[in-house]
Amino acid sequence: MMSYFQKSPDNTSSAEMDYLDMQGEPALLYLADGSQPVQGRSFGASTSITGEVVFNTGMVGYPEALTDPSYRGQILVLTYPLIGNYGVPDDSVLDEMGLPAYFESSAIQISGLIVSSYSWEHSHWAAQKSLSKWLTDSKIPAIYGVDTRELTKKLREYGTILGRLVVNPTRMEQITPEMFDDPNERNLVGEVSTKSVVVYGSGNSTKILAYDCGMKYNIIRYLVDTHKVELHVVPFDYDLEKNPNKIDWQGLFISNGPGDPTMCPQTIKSIQYALHLENPRPIFGICLGNQILALACGAKTYKLKYGNRGMNQPCIDLRTGRCYITPQNHGFAVDADTLPEGWKALFMNANDLTNEGIVHTNKPFFSVQFHPEANGGPLDTAFLFDKFIGHVRKIPQPLVLQDGRAYTRKTYKKVLLVGSGGLSIGQAGEFDYSGSQCIKALKEEGIEVILINPNIATVQTSQEAKEANRGADRVYFLPIGPDVVMDIIEKENPDGIIVSMGGQTALNVGVELWNSGRLQAAGVEVLGTQIPVIEATEDREIFSAKLKEINETIALSYSATNIKEALKAANKIGYPVLVRAAFALGGLGSGFAANDNEMSALAAKAFASSKQILIDQDLRGWKELEYEVVRDISDNCITVCNMENFDPLGIHTGDSIVVAPSQTLSNREYFMLRSTALKVVRHLGIVGECNIQYALHPESEKYCIIEVNARLSRSSALASKATGYPLAYVATKLSLGRDLVSIRNSVTKTTTACFEPSLDYCVLKMPRWDLKKFKRVSNELGSSMLSVGEVMAIGRTFEEVIQKACRMVNPALDGLEGEDSKLIDDEDLEAQLKTATDTRLFAVQTALEKGWTVDAVHEATKIDRWFLSKLKNIAQMRHAVKSCKNLQKLVSTNGAERLRSLKINGFSDRQIARYLGLSSGLDGESRIRDKRKSLGVIPCVKQIDTLAAEFPAQTNYLYMTYSGDADDLESAQDSSSLAPSYPSYTLRSGDKQMLDPQSEFQQRTQRYGSAPQTLQDAKAKGVMVLGCGAYCIGSSVEFDWCAVSCVRQLRRDGFKSIIVNYNPETVSTDYDESDQLYFEELSLERVLDIYERECPYGVVVSVGGQIPNNLSLSLADSGVTILGTKACDIERAEDRRQFSVMLDNLGLKQPAWSVLTSKDEAHNFATKVGFPVLVRPSFVLSGAAMRVAADETQLRNFLDLAADIAADKPVVVTKFIVNAKEIEFDAVACNGIILNYAIGEHLENAGVHSGDATVILPAQKLYVNTIRQVKLYASAIAKSLRITGPFNIQFMAKDNDVQVIECNLRASRTFPFVSKTLNANFISLATQAMCGLEVEPYRISLLDIDYVCVKAPMFSFTRLRGADPTLGVEMSSTGEVACFGEDAHSAFLKALLSTGFKMPKKTKAILFSIASDPFKLEFLPALQIFKDLGYKCYATPGTTEWYNDAEHDLGIISLDKPDNEDDDGEKTALHAIKAGEIDLVINISEGSIRKEEVTSGYIIRRAAVDFGVSLITNVKCAIMLAECLERGVDYRSTPRHIGEFYQLPIIGGIRRI
Repeated sequence: MMSYFQKSPDNTSSAEMDYLDMQGEPALLYLADGSQPVQGRSFGASTSITGEVVFNTGMVGYPEALTDPSYRGQILVLTYPLIGNYGVPDDSVLDEMGLPAYFESSAIQISGLIVSSYSWEHSHWAAQKSLSKWLTDSKIPAIYGVDTRELTKKLREYGTILGRLVVNPTRMEQITPEMFDDPNERNLVGEVSTKSVVVYGSGNSTKILAYDCGMKYNIIRYLVDTHKVELHVVPFDYDLEKNPNKIDWQGLFISNGPGDPTMCPQTIKSIQYALHLENPRPIFGICLGNQILALACGAKTYKLKYGNRGMNQPCIDLRTGRCYITPQNHGFAVDADTLPEGWKALFMNANDLTNEGIVHTNKPFFSVQFHPEANGGPLDTAFLFDKFIGHVRKIPQPLVLQDGRAYTRKTYKKVLLVGSGGLSIGQAGEFDYSGSQCIKALKEEGIEVILINPNIATVQTSQEAKEANRGADRVYFLPIGPDVVMDIIEKENPDGIIVSMGGQTALNVGVELWNSGRLQAAGVEVLGTQIPVIEATEDREIFSAKLKEINETIALSYSATNIKEALKAANKIGYPVLVRAAFALGGLGSGFAANDNEMSALAAKAFASSKQILIDQDLRGWKELEYEVVRDISDNCITVCNMENFDPLGIHTGDSIVVAPSQTLSNREYFMLRSTALKVVRHLGIVGECNIQYALHPESEKYCIIEVNARLSRSSALASKATGYPLAYVATKLSLGRDLVSIRNSVTKTTTACFEPSLDYCVLKMPRWDLKKFKRVSNELGSSMLSVGEVMAIGRTFEEVIQKACRMVNPALDGLEGEDSKLIDDEDLEAQLKTATDTRLFAVQTALEKGWTVDAVHEATKIDRWFLSKLKNIAQMRHAVKSCKNLQKLVSTNGAERLRSLKINGFSDRQIARYLGLSSGLDGESRIRDKRKSLGVIPCVKQIDTLAAEFPAQTNYLYMTYSGDADDLESAQDSSSLAPSYPSYTLRSGDKQMLDPQSEFQQRTQRYGSAPQTLQDAKAKGVMVLGCGAYCIGSSVEFDWCAVSCVRQLRRDGFKSIIVNYNPETVSTDYDESDQLYFEELSLERVLDIYERECPYGVVVSVGGQIPNNLSLSLADSGVTILGTKACDIERAEDRRQFSVMLDNLGLKQPAWSVLTSKDEAHNFATKVGFPVLVRPSFVLSGAAMRVAADETQLRNFLDLAADIAADKPVVVTKFIVNAKEIEFDAVACNGIILNYAIGEHLENAGVHSGDATVILPAQKLYVNTIRQVKLYASAIAKSLRITGPFNIQFMAKDNDVQVIECNLRASRTFPFVSKTLNANFISLATQAMCGLEVEPYRISLLDIDYVCVKAPMFSFTRLRGADPTLGVEMSSTGEVACFGEDAHSAFLKALLSTGFKMPKKTKAILFSIASDPFKLEFLPALQIFKDLGYKCYATPGTTEWYNDAEHDLGIISLDKPDNEDDDGEKTALHAIKAGEIDLVINISEGSIRKEEVTSGYIIRRAAVDFGVSLITNVKCAIMLAECLERGVDYRSTPRHIGEFYQLPIIGGIRRI
């Protein structure tokens, strides 16, 4: 311990090394229970004190808490870990009564302060000094670096404990009783009470006498400022009967205060006198005043185990059943059972059921245990002051009655849930999570659930018999539109409909059906928030009027229904302005306009997606904040989570880094916005969940309301995962008429859901973009959302969570780095700071690494200085480690402390290894891991329990952090036995490719725990499943379905399930789905950390997409058991070179190929086989950097891109086969033998990425011989790769000749599509095979299935301004839908409409532009169909000439091609599109070869997207549409749910599961 008390001299020290060492003097907290002293570092006065150790769970308000006299004599533990962020306000600022305006007394009242992490830099416009300086000046000791969660748990279990805080100890003392003084033995009230009578509000007519037992200043302010009383504040021992000051009083107030109420006999005696006056005068007590009033009336009090201290205690009004969120600070309570006759309990704590207030049955006496005036905390019960003053002024008080609606709650038998459809930018996987939670809540209530959602990849659309309690009873895979929804309603006759869980898609359908009266006519109730309320939040004019009714304002805003009105509004507000489309999701159609020209252009596009647009005042640079609010039918209202954007206003919140809870708000700001949120939500009449967004001025308390979303949103899913509060589940219960009080907290299982979560950690959401996939798309961020996914990092420091999040978003990053990220161009760094882009964070970090000051970066970005100071800390620590140059120097002095400091601040082992010049890859990372573990620097496991450890919680919701000393859960093995996880050297993957798997296994030098001896042992150890990570193009909700299916099968088979994932949008990160949920990184380091803790039977890497698959070899090299296909075989499939060699050895056909060794060699190969050629990197997802090169220039450019993406992995160049058919083969194998398979065909020819293709299952147009070859090839590959588990092979076929494209040794995006089409869960089967269980294949006969399912891609080109909406070998779609039909045409049309495609009905005009003669010839019959059906056919000149020649003479009307984007003259195609004269554009370009230049075809395609015109760019799809129209396919024929298709008569049968 001596090294702790006295630092050894650092012979290699430099100024840089100071950044790695903890600031402040060493300190110890001794506890009277005799436990090991708690170590920390001082940030307060260098003095020692004793006191009673207590904890407070509030997340803001430390200046108010520290000056609260009720804390007298106590050492305060703040459970929220980040303290000091907003500094301390000026104590010389006084209010009108001469009291310090920002504090609750004239001095700090606590004896000492204990926190987890202290912010040495603060940022707030009202701050005058740092918390450290304030404490030091006040001679109050304070320490940080403490595991406050573990300390809170100790206090919770053992009760409040006496403590002694020693700063700069010279030695460890032996604990004795004499070390501690019990403050409760002192008359603490006497210490804090006024010594003389003080009068405030002199001259006011109402006279109140207040007993000061430690009265908070805000009580004085509330009584005098708000209620205009003359307040006589008297000492606690003032003799009321004698009344020496002759005070004329009409009402009596008893304040809060510290300690034991029995220590105030003089006060009790005076209160007894007042109680027995012949003409009783009103009495009101708060906190200690509640206990004193109880003692005065003859009841008893007792000391609570650890008291109630915080801002979120739920208290039930026993008169009405209403529950209020209250702030509290007390250690004693009233024993309600001892109340004498005439007295009743008034309030009760909804969590621990303790008394929270008393009232006399017929006299005006009452008191409460909480603080209605709440500073800090909420003001929800401030009406009690109104009641007290009303009694004093003899104003008749309203009769308070219980709401009877709880007893008249309607019961529902059947509910229709409207889903969100295919995933798109702005409406993604969060609605699968919300919908799944909704279904679970409905099923618990015994309600039959009908679901419409064509998104076949979602968990909510699963209908397995073994999971009937989780799934909908019937699922309709149909386009989500008013007519189709009504068709289902007519068939199903539901009682109610829920439209708040399916994003804007469902909401818009609900609004249209309600306004048309069709829902009412059908007798269907909208559950939850009613449609008029939703319209009030969506329509800007109504919303503004509603807010004015309660004296709240939005930013200056006007609506417009045409461009002329829009220009008028913009000039009225003044440029620049924000333009937004009403009733749109994710800022669709929005942007900033700086002048009339920009305004007109933006408005024209916005009107394409909405009938009304909104023109708003530009508030860029203000802070953006959001509150998630829940309200029930009884008007109980809570805020579940508040969030702060890292970026200032001006960036859509979906594209901003978001932190929860807010980090830079003071108590006043936090509760000001919270109070407004409750007022707005109540006034609007929302029932369920909603969110409210604010703009807050950065230099004042001025704010504007941006909007209210009266539905579940992306933020709702984030808030649910950030807090552990299941918003969608609770909102569903509330929509059925349940109240919050009756619903249980899903995490603790014992406390009520009517509470506001306390976080003892920090959460950070970071968006994931894929903008580099699209040419001509600007990466500038603005009001329209561009991100395709997001991650959520949990930790106990801001540095930790932002570095975690960077690695989560991009596994190629080691943390938050500027220069090392290779994402920033050093030229014109200032411009990169001023412009918000998807890489600006890294530009900020680059500037800080280069020595820019925080103030300079703030000026350029307007990002709050507090956030920037944290990034500066990361930059300084990086520089310090790099200056060491080697590991030995880093750890030579205070090695454990330095490594722990780096880990607390989020640095990864791989990051540290690179800074120290260690070898890249596994070897360098392993050396850091070995060293820190040998020094005892290992992460601990913490629970997310919603209440900051205040109550016990058997939660399985976990994260890992280095900011702690102890685990919340016991490890599967003793942590002392955690030996280094890596061998001291590792075999290179290239050296061991041909090793036998068994010998490879034997060469692993480290094995965790012991291998399971029996199946029961394996089940008890459990299986670890690696999830999908962030959604991106190529890896989306389908992989979450796979992970959930795997986990559910594991649990059905009796295996303990452990899931690792960090995507808040997913169902897999719902803590109900698994036995252990780790919301953590999918990095090698963190997966090993968890593996060491849990010691599972093995790890499944094949159900989460490419990220976990890429970890397989490193995990195997590190001694991890990979379940299913061996890591070396996964490597052989992923490595393009190895896989191609294997195919050649097996004699399986593939396009001619060559491994890239030089550009010249690649050119020679292309010349030999002929252009076009395909460039294919290894180990990538969704065809990243895959390109078709048509010539040498393109080939060289694409090779550079592929080399960057692939890093050290092979890049292969293959011959590109034109006009081939692509075939999907999805299967499950066991030990190389295929168990089940499915063969689907692409409608489009090869050259369109499989994720962008329209897939038909079962295949309809494949030759029998083609199918036979596909099965033979697949069997040979499965056997060669020794596959156990899921896999996918893509083939191409031309003229009955089959060739292999690639094999994915993991689940593919088509697995949910295949499984639901065949009613056979392939992942369930694969899971059993991977776990070594006996498996029985499903009996499937693809030829005998009498229905067809078509999967269609969902694109987000409307949001990607400038993107060319054509398809190629690199994936572009953001989601998918699938529909069933009796034949391929029926299913295709439903699927096409489900993507948002609009049929050409309005003008019946179609514009054709077809590039090549072969395509024109192929399309000729389809064009004739359109003509025959009466469509007005336009075409560009070349296409017109071809179809109007003497041979065809189709009478096509010619429209000129645009030469540029402004060429929209009257006879141009561009003009016709903009004028709304065209319903459909069919534009067929050259194919898979993307051109760089802006062509007229590009301009036409882009205009179709921008102006809301349906677009088809593939000739096969266009022909299919024509055939559908010719056949008269009716997508609205009697709707069938999926079960009806399964039940169609077939030959051979399918085994139902």
